[in-house]
Amino acid sequence: MSRLFPSPRAPGNTRLAGGVWLAVLVAGPVLVGLPVGGRVLDPERFVHHVRWFNAMEPETVTNAIPNAAAWGWLKENIPFFECPDREVETIYYYRWWTFRKHIVQTPQGFVFTEFLVPVSHAGPYNTISCAAGFHVMEGRWLQNSRLVDDYLLFWLRGNEGRPQPHLHKYSHWLAAAAQARTLASGDTALLAALLPDLQNDYAAWERERQRADGLFWQYDVRDGMEESISGSRSARNIRPTINAYMFANARAVAAAARAAGQPALAEEFERKAARLRALVQEQLWDGPAGFFKVKLPDGSFSSAREAIGFVPWMFCLPEAGRGFEVAWRQLTDPQGFRAPFGITTAERRHPEFRSHGVGTCEWDGAVWPFATSQTLCALANLLQEYRQEEVSVRDYFDAFLTYVRSQQARGRPYIGEYLDEVTGEWINGKNDRSRYYNHSLFADLVITGVAGLRPRADDVVEVQPLLPPGTWDWFCLDGIPYHGRQLTIVWDRDGSRYQLGPGLRVYEDGREIARAERLAPLTGHLTPLRK
Repeated sequence: MSRLFPSPRAPGNTRLAGGVWLAVLVAGPVLVGLPVGGRVLDPERFVHHVRWFNAMEPETVTNAIPNAAAWGWLKENIPFFECPDREVETIYYYRWWTFRKHIVQTPQGFVFTEFLVPVSHAGPYNTISCAAGFHVMEGRWLQNSRLVDDYLLFWLRGNEGRPQPHLHKYSHWLAAAAQARTLASGDTALLAALLPDLQNDYAAWERERQRADGLFWQYDVRDGMEESISGSRSARNIRPTINAYMFANARAVAAAARAAGQPALAEEFERKAARLRALVQEQLWDGPAGFFKVKLPDGSFSSAREAIGFVPWMFCLPEAGRGFEVAWRQLTDPQGFRAPFGITTAERRHPEFRSHGVGTCEWDGAVWPFATSQTLCALANLLQEYRQEEVSVRDYFDAFLTYVRSQQARGRPYIGEYLDEVTGEWINGKNDRSRYYNHSLFADLVITGVAGLRPRADDVVEVQPLLPPGTWDWFCLDGIPYHGRQLTIVWDRDGSRYQLGPGLRVYEDGREIARAERLAPLTGHLTPLRK
């Protein structure tokens, strides 16, 4: 597999034949102790990434924050991260740099776009609801919470107090994302205030897409998955996607109701979620195939296992101990979903794999970062919330690294729509439409997956890094906004990198609140905020 190398301006790099830049790690500690202010990493050590990104190609589209202001904005807003793998580190900053390109300031507040250039299927300000949940999940880790809050209000109230008319053009998990934002911020006020909007949105989905048996149907194209093996743009299929989203949205409405002091309403939506969980497990689980599948209008299962069968774990829908975990055997099977450049969207053994042509938004096997993000979120939940033996932390980390390595084109960082699973070539990737495609996650995967921060409603800080032993000797994630504080997660195998002592450590505003000698689940307690 070809590799993406960091900026030639990064310290410690050396040039090889052919113009390739190879990272050479600089030995020795970087800082000694926690400085005043509770930060471990000096942001200025990472400015070279942004200088390189700004110089890579002309800036053809400018929104709220131009390239010239990118470093200042990133410095003030993002958690800083370093690790021994310079490809991972480079893509971490690259994805924040590209995310910033999609911030648009409007008369209705800030919104996030999916495409930089205008597309015909978008609504006001070029907004599209398909990846709105990802935008909120990623943006919740910014210091400026207004961006995500404005965006939620735009979708739910931005049409003269009503939802945007194009909100239901695509399936979405916006309510669940709003709850995820609350778990990171610790602030329930907005979630509680949005209760009527979230409740009404759920009722609208029930009117539009719920069947008499309680399950939800959707056109493949309205799931954002146009040309798939299991269906078509017009078939009313019962899909694991929308049903998992509606399960998560029901639980989010219940959380909003509890925050608003309405326990009876919370119980009503918990019952909706419980019923949907039971229906998905009973009706969408293909026992002989060992997988959650699409059910066709005639009541039969699709013949294909597709990556959307992993989506229920993105929201912890499958009940533990009932054998559903067997589905994850397919993740690491080369005849299943494992390919040189990523997790395929359909199993590779299927006779219709990659049969729908090229360049028309095929979900018949090519690698989509959207689906990869969903699958990695689901896999992190499986590893951190379930007991099972089908997959390991090593499997997660290998899949994550493959995702990192795939984000390149012509020797430079790149994120587009979808790519060939064997060659790594981007499909629809040579035009402005697909460049910087904001349709997937990255920083959230580093924060909640690799570094292992598990956001919670209480004041317990839970960390479960998905980093295999013997992989990295150190990493640091610094300045994570969490419940009104700033968290730092440090792993230093022998203590020589940061001079803070060996092991895994968690700091709140510079004060150590938890430590472990090795990479292992860890909890600590936040200090009560002063009123």
